[in-house]
Amino acid sequence: MLLKHLIPAAIAAAGVAIATPALAGKTLDAVKARGQLVCGVNTSGPGFSNADSQGKWTGLDVDFCRAVAAAVLKDSEKVKFVPLNSQQRFASLQAGEIDLLARNSTWTLTRDASLGVVFTGINYYDGQGFMVPTKLKIDSAKKLNGATMCVQAGTTSEKNVADYFAANGMKYKSVVFDTAEAITSAFFAGRCQVYTTDMSDLAGARTKAPKAGDYVILPQVISKEPLGPSVRRGDDEWFQIVRWTGFAMLEAEENGLTQANVDQQKTANKDPGVQRFLGVSEDTGKLLGLDAEWAYRVVKQVGNYGESFERNLGPKTPVGLPRGVNNLWTKGGLMYAPPIR
Repeated sequence: MLLKHLIPAAIAAAGVAIATPALAGKTLDAVKARGQLVCGVNTSGPGFSNADSQGKWTGLDVDFCRAVAAAVLKDSEKVKFVPLNSQQRFASLQAGEIDLLARNSTWTLTRDASLGVVFTGINYYDGQGFMVPTKLKIDSAKKLNGATMCVQAGTTSEKNVADYFAANGMKYKSVVFDTAEAITSAFFAGRCQVYTTDMSDLAGARTKAPKAGDYVILPQVISKEPLGPSVRRGDDEWFQIVRWTGFAMLEAEENGLTQANVDQQKTANKDPGVQRFLGVSEDTGKLLGLDAEWAYRVVKQVGNYGESFERNLGPKTPVGLPRGVNNLWTKGGLMYAPPIR
């Protein structure tokens, strides 16, 4: 009788974890019942989330929404995209109007701890900068004293630029707008001398200029802007699904799994980690409330992180950004996924 009590205690003391299937969370149940993921995105963020004239959405954040749909609903197209400005985004998530917010939003302590939302990870490491007309012949942010500054309301950019100018003993005049479309139109129309926001946003905005060469992005980066998706606080099961979907896209790239080769790799690649990832040898999906092939579908239907980056933000796109710190850790970058096992 004593032995029956000692064995469980010994297992617990040794720190041995016994995996158990996940319970379905209320958000997962709602998404499955609806047959559609409702995803909040930017109103206009070239490279992250942007709709063409036919209403087709593309971008790094759009791909992430599609990846979650592929994992959960087995179809990356089962997504309803809800465009939100910077002031609407977190309120919409809190109110349950969207299941997931993927809107190139900066992860900060205040947002993570006081808005009723929780960030699931980082899908782009960014920083704030400045764009000016080339004709002004300004080559440094330290030369912007007295400038008229276009900035978007409800963003970290507002506080960052105030801190930067105060720290450097400079002054500026702020011109505030609610949406990215309004701010870019105003800047290109000459209503302000400087546009400040994340460097990736500046690169995207420049693609919409009448002549991109008429504008230059200054080299100074004045802040840390870790961008990533977020979900409502209190649904741990949904949080885990969204978080590990992002990790799956990174893990796929690290293992050389692409949309083009993932079917062939299912049988040809005998690496235990790859076999586990693709749901051939083990069922990791049951720990998330999903099926065994959840990660396989993410790669097959959407692609790995590198594929998404290159088609939306990379050097061959109009945005034209290098991978830089957004490369894998194995290639000198910051992107790193915990083991999927």
